[in-house]
Amino acid sequence: MFVGSCIGVICLVLLLEFLRRLQREYDRFIACENQQRSPKPGNRSSDPEEPPHLAVPLLQDWAKSLPPRESGSLPSITQQTVRALMYMLQFAVAYMIMLLAMYYNGYIIVCIFIGAFIGFFLFSRDGFVSANNGALSDNVACCA
Repeated sequence: MFVGSCIGVICLVLLLEFLRRLQREYDRFIACENQQRSPKPGNRSSDPEEPPHLAVPLLQDWAKSLPPRESGSLPSITQQTVRALMYMLQFAVAYMIMLLAMYYNGYIIVCIFIGAFIGFFLFSRDGFVSANNGALSDNVACCA
């Protein structure tokens, strides 16, 4: 019975790592879809609407420090709903793992670590993220 609990904990942590990978893949899918739909750089309008946060003086400096957002880079309502559902699942699974760790059972905690190791090993081989704005590095193809 206890061995089954340990295997279940490892599988739960594997599920968390799988959900994280699924989120990254879906975000890449959205980025590629937006990149294919976006207009060419020469076709942009010369007078984009000013965002409402620029009307507040304290936020103007903060807004200047942000990288410029390309038009069409926001996900649709459906895409954002799917992203929010995936985030909710990640949050729920991570919370359950935290509650399992609160048993203060050394074997359960070790199984959490083992699951994290195996999960990261299996599901994090999807390329590295560069330091510039979290974009994928040049050696990782976005839209193959």
